[in-house]
Amino acid sequence: MSKGLFVLGTGTDIGKTYVTGLLLKYLRDNGYDATYFKAALSGAIRDENGSLVPGDAVEVLTMAGLDEDTDFLVPYIYETAVSPHLASQIEGNPVNLDVVKDAYEEVSQKYDYIVMEGSGGIVCPIRYEGKDNENNIMLEDIIKHLDLDVILIADAGLGTINSIVTTVEYLKSRNIHVCGIIMNNYKDELMENDNIKMVEDLCDVPVIAKVYQNDKKLLPNVDTKELISYFK
Repeated sequence: MSKGLFVLGTGTDIGKTYVTGLLLKYLRDNGYDATYFKAALSGAIRDENGSLVPGDAVEVLTMAGLDEDTDFLVPYIYETAVSPHLASQIEGNPVNLDVVKDAYEEVSQKYDYIVMEGSGGIVCPIRYEGKDNENNIMLEDIIKHLDLDVILIADAGLGTINSIVTTVEYLKSRNIHVCGIIMNNYKDELMENDNIKMVEDLCDVPVIAKVYQNDKKLLPNVDTKELISYFK
């Protein structure tokens, strides 16, 4: 069985998929047999044959130089570009936790490490059938079902202190451990460096890497052994 790590964003469109690709590339470039996994992906595009292509998965695998069948790595793929719970209401095939776990465990038989990407921010409904319905699934349920720790991806700029602190506090309230934070779109400016200091002080969680815009790899200050220790 492999070890996994969950990559979570503070919200949508903060570069989570791009940084996930850099993270997977970093691991594979350093000799680790690592792969990608995502429970549910929406906004897939149809190819010339009419098949759904999960763009996020393709982007990550391309960045990491990994040739793998995306259907193997993403058990639920939706065309509608909305939250998975709404996409499944529109298209059918709602997410089932046991199906996700079985798919994850199948991937874990082939690879030593799994970098699992989330959908949107932490308060993301994956399946919703009404208030207090026992079939409802939130993103946090998947993280806990697979017993994974979290790496948090955040934008380095204005407003990130609130986004990071509220996300970390929410995760702590759900007994989900946050190993570290990666700052994206970093420019090495005064405010961004102060943001790093503030979130480390307020959350007691380290910023483990900084990613400049269009970076092709994680900055060399990443501690490989420390990063690997986050997988469980």
